[in-house]
Amino acid sequence: MQRRHYLARMGGALAALSLGLPARAAWPERPITLIVPWGAGGGTDAVARIIGIELEKDLKQPVNVVNRTGGSGVVGHQAIASAGPDGYTIGILTVEIGMMRHVGLTQLSGADYTPLALMNFDPNAVLVRADSPIKTAADLLAAAKANPGKLKASGTGQGGIWHLGLARWLVDNKLPGNAIGWVPSNGAAPGLQDLLAGGVDVVSCSLPEARALIEGNKVRPLVLMGTKPDGIFPQVPLYTDASGQQWNAGAWRGIAGPKGLPKEVSDRLSASLKKIFDGAAYQDFLKSRGFGALYAGAPEFGKFMAEKDAESATVMKAVGIAK
Repeated sequence: MQRRHYLARMGGALAALSLGLPARAAWPERPITLIVPWGAGGGTDAVARIIGIELEKDLKQPVNVVNRTGGSGVVGHQAIASAGPDGYTIGILTVEIGMMRHVGLTQLSGADYTPLALMNFDPNAVLVRADSPIKTAADLLAAAKANPGKLKASGTGQGGIWHLGLARWLVDNKLPGNAIGWVPSNGAAPGLQDLLAGGVDVVSCSLPEARALIEGNKVRPLVLMGTKPDGIFPQVPLYTDASGQQWNAGAWRGIAGPKGLPKEVSDRLSASLKKIFDGAAYQDFLKSRGFGALYAGAPEFGKFMAEKDAESATVMKAVGIAK
């Protein structure tokens, strides 16, 4: 009997003591790491750093942006997926996460992450020299159909997003994906220089990458594979497919964590990212860079990645580079 009374008294004392303890601090309690799978100074790095700055303000914790490069984006994307699911390591995913596994670089896909928010989308544009006899997208398709493989295009490496965007457009218009031959380059800038020099006839890239040459009347955009007119070049025609749908084909960036983030953590991060996207600092940044503003919340971002993965698989098979 005495022992039972003692245990009862101790239990009551512990309960009273627990009521006096301070509540566990809300997440986050320490600094956050934001992984970038690409090098410092590029567009993805710039997007990550402005998001990091704004996250710091909203979450009241330091956000350390870390570049983890290598393996054509595999190293950084794997580091995000392999992090502990506590919200203290997140990262910026790019369009390549829907492409890499189809060429055998990794088994990763968008399903290996907790999606938080899509924060940017740059639609694919197709451009020619300003003095080209090809004046419209219809002219380009007609020329490619009349002489398959004669015209040459560039803008990225073989199988890169701008290559696939052009190939998908050709296939959608009942042409082979290689009806316009692809000349690999180390990005849009060298591809555009090759266009000006006459080495290629067409460049596939984003409008921001060609902005200076468009404004200088050196190149002419023929079509934009987006769902809304460009903010800087609204005169560029949008592509509408046979079903009447306008595409969002191009490069994108979004924030995600490893799979299995606690709901309270993912909800807090998603809310913060929506606040950042809607804020003046981020919108001004996008406008100053010419980057496309497109947002999708966590569930929609997950669905978006799955759709883009399937599209990539189809077009990569069409041009013979999928494994």
